[in-house]
Amino acid sequence: MKLFTPLYDLCLRWAKHPNADKYLAGLSFSESVIFPIPPDVMLAPMALAKPEKAWWYAFICTVASVLGGMAGYLLGYLAFDTLILPLIETLNYQEKLATATLWFEEYGVWIVFIAGFSPIPYKIFTISAGLLGMLFIPFVIVSFIGRGCRFFLVAGLMYWGGAKMETKLRQYVEILGWAVIILAVIAYLYVS
Repeated sequence: MKLFTPLYDLCLRWAKHPNADKYLAGLSFSESVIFPIPPDVMLAPMALAKPEKAWWYAFICTVASVLGGMAGYLLGYLAFDTLILPLIETLNYQEKLATATLWFEEYGVWIVFIAGFSPIPYKIFTISAGLLGMLFIPFVIVSFIGRGCRFFLVAGLMYWGGAKMETKLRQYVEILGWAVIILAVIAYLYVS
């Protein structure tokens, strides 16, 4: 069953849309707060479709993602008891929160960098950073570095890979898509 090839083609069409930059920013912002799909799935095909704008797209992802991270931080800081905790209890995510808290105590600000760069859900750590009262300025700086490294790496791979990368990506998009889902499930099971 081909699931990811049609999504990939859709992202390539979105890349040509006049509002592509806004869609990418909206996805990047919301993924840092609540949305489960990472902006890489839109960034990569957009950078392939318009390689001259790859760095601009990475910049949009970075800024919008960090702004979303700041919103997540504020939710954790200002509305945890009234808004976030009931949601965590409803979804039975108390253990995930406990794990994130433990990682914050053990790794400090570096866990934000790791979450920003890796496929670990960044939103968990933005909200946890606010809940735990992490210093805001270091949170923002490390978020910019982690998210920027990730998005500029993706854009760079697409830019330098060009048509060859597009051919390879199209050839392996199903394998890559399922591999990401499997890794996300493994990470989810590990964290829980």
